[in-house]
Amino acid sequence: MSHLVMLVEQLLEKKIGFRSICDGAIDTTTASGEFIFNVFSALAQFERRLIQERTRAGLEAARGKKGGRKAIKASDPRVITAKEMYKQKTISIQKICTTLSISRATFYRYLSIE
Repeated sequence: MSHLVMLVEQLLEKKIGFRSICDGAIDTTTASGEFIFNVFSALAQFERRLIQERTRAGLEAARGKKGGRKAIKASDPRVITAKEMYKQKTISIQKICTTLSISRATFYRYLSIE
């Protein structure tokens, strides 16, 4: 049970009503307001439980699987092209990166692949 529901119940035991300033429909001093409050809290609890179930199901489905992208290999044409352009020493690194539409970090990562 949520903390707000418990707080409102404690207030009701002490004959103190709860009236939301922002939501005019929630006023526990009336029967309909108390009903609306209980419906909203039940829906919130239901949504929390659904999220928990989906999270557990997702974690269970992903168990044992490796995340992330597949590693790029030295035989990839992009890596070969980057290395060849770099070996020529006639093209700047910035120009190589622009030509291949890659970042500088990706370029250096390509050079380190063996």
